Amino acid sequence: MVKKEVAAYSQKTFESIKHIDEDGVEFWYARELQVALEYTEWRNFEKSVKRAKEACTASGFVATDHFVDVNKMVDLSSGSQREIADIKLSRYACYLIVMNGDPRKKVVALSKTYFAIMTCRNINGLGMKDILKRKGLKKNEQILDHMGATELAANLFRITQTDDKLRRENIKGKEKANETHFAVGQKVRQTIAELAK
Repeated sequence: MVKKEVAAYSQKTFESIKHIDEDGVEFWYARELQVALEYTEWRNFEKSVKRAKEACTASGFVATDHFVDVNKMVDLSSGSQREIADIKLSRYACYLIVMNGDPRKKVVALSKTYFAIMTCRNINGLGMKDILKRKGLKKNEQILDHMGATELAANLFRITQTDDKLRRENIKGKEKANETHFAVGQKVRQTIAELAK
C-alpha cells in the first residue's frame, strides 16, 4: 500500500507542480509545495522553510542558490489580481523543506519516502526493481529500511553537486545531463571507496 501511495504522490503531486525555466532548469514554487504538503496556512509552512534554509547553510551551501525570493501575481475571487511573495525552490530545497516538515502529516511522511526513493533511483539511473535486485532485497522489502546514513548522504551530495555542475557549466540536453550525473556519481563512489581503505 505504501509503495502505491508514494507512486501516486510522486506523479500526481510533487512532479506535477514542477516548473522548467527558460534555461531548462527545474524548480518549484513554495506556495504550490505548501498546498501539496497540505499546510493550510503559509505561516506554519514558513517555519519548515526557515529550518530548511538553516540546514542548507549549515551544510555549506548558499541558501539563496536554492531558495530564491520572487513575487507572483495571484487571482482573487473578485476577479482582480494581487502580488504575493513566493520562493522559487530547487529540488534540494524541496527535499530540505520536506525533511523539516511536520512529521505528523501523512503527506510529509510520503514525501520523505518519495525523496529517499528518488535518491536511490538516481544511482546510475536504477529503477526500484534494479535497486531491490542490487541490494538483494525481496519485492515486499522497503529500500529505506536497508539504507544507511552514508548512502543517503552520498546520494544527496551527488545530486546537489550534479545540479551545481549543470548550472555552472551550462550543460543542456538530457543525454549530456545523464553523462554528468554518471560522472559525478563515479567521483563520489570513488571518494567513498578511497576513504574506506
